[in-house]
Amino acid sequence: MAAGSEATIPKILAAGAGGEEGEHVKPFTPEKAKEIIMSLQQPAIFCNMVFDWPARHWNAKYLSEVLHGKRIRFRMGMKSISTVPQFETTCSYVEATLEEFLTWNCDQSSISGPFRDYDHSKFWAYADYKYFVSLFEDKTDIFQDVKWSDFGFPGRNGQESTLWIGSLGAHTPCHLDSYGCNLVFQVQGRKRWHLFPPEDTPFLYPTRIPYEESSVFSKINVVNPDLKRFPKFQKAQRHMVTLSPGQVLERKWEEGTQLLLLVKRRMDFGGRQNVQVLLIRVLFVPRHWWHYVESIDPVTVSINSWIELEEDHLARVEEAITRMLVCALKTAENPQNTRAWLNPTEVEETSHEVNCCYLNAAVSAFFDRCRTSKVVEIQAVRTDGDHMKKEFNVCDHVEVGQTGSQNLTTGIGKPEATSHFGPDLVPVAQRSEEPPSQRGGMFESDGKDFDDKDGEHFGKLHCAKRQQIMSNSENAVEEEIVSNTTTVPSQTFISTDDLLDCLVNPQVTRIVAQLLIQRRSL
Repeated sequence: MAAGSEATIPKILAAGAGGEEGEHVKPFTPEKAKEIIMSLQQPAIFCNMVFDWPARHWNAKYLSEVLHGKRIRFRMGMKSISTVPQFETTCSYVEATLEEFLTWNCDQSSISGPFRDYDHSKFWAYADYKYFVSLFEDKTDIFQDVKWSDFGFPGRNGQESTLWIGSLGAHTPCHLDSYGCNLVFQVQGRKRWHLFPPEDTPFLYPTRIPYEESSVFSKINVVNPDLKRFPKFQKAQRHMVTLSPGQVLERKWEEGTQLLLLVKRRMDFGGRQNVQVLLIRVLFVPRHWWHYVESIDPVTVSINSWIELEEDHLARVEEAITRMLVCALKTAENPQNTRAWLNPTEVEETSHEVNCCYLNAAVSAFFDRCRTSKVVEIQAVRTDGDHMKKEFNVCDHVEVGQTGSQNLTTGIGKPEATSHFGPDLVPVAQRSEEPPSQRGGMFESDGKDFDDKDGEHFGKLHCAKRQQIMSNSENAVEEEIVSNTTTVPSQTFISTDDLLDCLVNPQVTRIVAQLLIQRRSL
């Protein structure tokens, strides 16, 4: 849709490619990119895979012209930092056009209109979760500006994408997504990502209040944690990266010299004197990685797509169980005030009858999938707490749960794609220090995980811990139980939310879902 956009792209050499043939060549074929995505179990950044996407030019000004006059919903939050997360249930909302947002964002405090009650110095605005099919309903040609097919998903474009537009300070509370993995393209401004691996779930104090299907929230504000209330958070393994838009960097060198590019790996460019290297990044977030995302520039624009995975079939059963329990207990507690616990993104009916149908449909869909699979391997839970793998011949073709280091369906995973790490696939580094309020740079992890010895160290960051993942997770649960039984409680009253934190804990709903599947398969 961006007219003439190709003409604005300079003649470049994609980072990591060499020789004349390297011009405009992407470092990974779609097939290879998909192979990496389906096997990689830690966050990483793909470089130079989207340099020809027309969506590169979708800054907020351009989008305001495309969406001229269209009113969209902005979430309004406070810039002040508290130890309590700013959940969507505690925010206010404004219906406004992008033109009105940009005018307000210029700090014109005297403006009238939908933002008049929000001091720009005290509030941020976030148009989040804007699905293309709703946003561009009468401009479907624009879907072609996004080409996820380059990552090995044929036909996938803007129709399966979501747009995010925010001001400085706009953020998403720390959460994990129950379904799929995530690809994120940063178009304008910078966003800082704080990520935590799935095995850190006990340290993130998960909660399903507020309730949103497919989102498990953390009780912790990870950028300003209350360590007295949540002491185990100190054990969490924070990974950080600042995702920024693509930039064309010009580098000069003499014949025979080599360029050290972002990561400590040297590349020979055949004696060229002046070459422009295009660095455009897409962040890959694996399944069940916790993440907190904050805008650190005045205006940010991002595009993402959640990629469906085989594990999602069982996850939908788990989510249906969670939905039924949360809605039943919270509605019984206060039938008139769903706003206090139901996320604004949830608009479907929450009656018990509807949720029963939802659960049965999820279980039926799981078995429908099984009919085209060979074997589903279900973990049968012993009474002593141990896990024993049990096979049910209810399927015909593909095993459920083929990806992920902590496969929540079967415990079986593929080898990681860490051998592909290099200048075109950069792992997100773990951070041992507390995050500063502001941090610059194109990458927070720009090469600190690499040696310059022929890539010998590539990928060691996460691999060294993989053998301890399951045992660490189990130990964390045991520690939590011991801690909860030995610490003197601050209050004796147990609320509905306290009960739900136990009933719909991801580990519990996983077991319940597996038991339901077993009963149906016998």
